[in-house]
Amino acid sequence: SWFTILHFCIDTITSLILSSLRQYYHKLEIELKIYPLCIFLGSFVYTHCTRTDIIVCVQCPNSTFTDKPHGRHICNPCTACNEDSGLKTVKECKPSSDAVCGALEGNYCTDPYEGGCRAAQKHTTCKPGHFIKHPGTHSNDTVCENCPENSFSDGSSTFCTPHTNCKANRLPTVKAGDSVSDAECGERSQIPVIVAIIALVCYLVVIIREIYKCKYQKTASPPNVLFRLV
Repeated sequence: SWFTILHFCIDTITSLILSSLRQYYHKLEIELKIYPLCIFLGSFVYTHCTRTDIIVCVQCPNSTFTDKPHGRHICNPCTACNEDSGLKTVKECKPSSDAVCGALEGNYCTDPYEGGCRAAQKHTTCKPGHFIKHPGTHSNDTVCENCPENSFSDGSSTFCTPHTNCKANRLPTVKAGDSVSDAECGERSQIPVIVAIIALVCYLVVIIREIYKCKYQKTASPPNVLFRLV
């Protein structure tokens, strides 16, 4: 019947149009590299679609990842967190996400990004004569400041130590203190003590001498004797 013939013609024309579109799309794929994407994170294109419109994606190998749909034959290499660069691994690399690096202890991040760090540097070491005003953190460097007058520090503490006051301790000052070292005091002088001891000994000698002198005079004097005449 006419209806059957018409239906056959429509089907034939439709098939020819679809076939032509597939061939044209496939030509664009080759010439312009416009490929269907692997929509699954952590995978890459193993084989591109053909005229059957089938794309094969497989999981990324070790040390590689993809975190968004793509049409490439390879995955991205994982970021390496090198200790030589002052970094440590905060989050391990997975097929669907890159590794996340952070600053090692004693380092601070110099190139941060959301959630991680690309480069780090050692904290500044405060020099003698300075103290640590603000200790270094993972995101900030150490802040050093000069010691105030009459105090000193070797640079490793968060405060400066006051100089020893030799005068207040009644000691002679051998070396005045500066910003990097304490004052040096001499030993207490023994001369006043020695003078005091000698004076005390002399005083005792005089006292003892006077005591013996008095006793001797009493012994040498004749007794008072009264004679009665008969």
